[in-house]
Amino acid sequence: MPKPRSLAARGGVWFSLGEQQLHVGIDESFTPARKAHPALLVDPAGLEALAVRLTAAGLEVVWDEELAPVRRFYTSDPWGNRIELIGGAAPP
Repeated sequence: MPKPRSLAARGGVWFSLGEQQLHVGIDESFTPARKAHPALLVDPAGLEALAVRLTAAGLEVVWDEELAPVRRFYTSDPWGNRIELIGGAAPP
């Protein structure tokens, strides 16, 4: 999604899907955290297909069964940031 003109010069990118937004900024000295990450709740029926698409695009998908029966996996964006995708209700 387009950033407001007053913020565009700062770099980064904004995404939207429905009413949800994700804003990603730039920090030149950034090092990705190994544990801190966003978790995105997705339609459980599409979780497996999403994993297949990410794998086909060359991204690693790591399934995590520690919160069974909740299905979830991790992947990384092109800059090494960890992203969790959860199918169905988020764990308590």
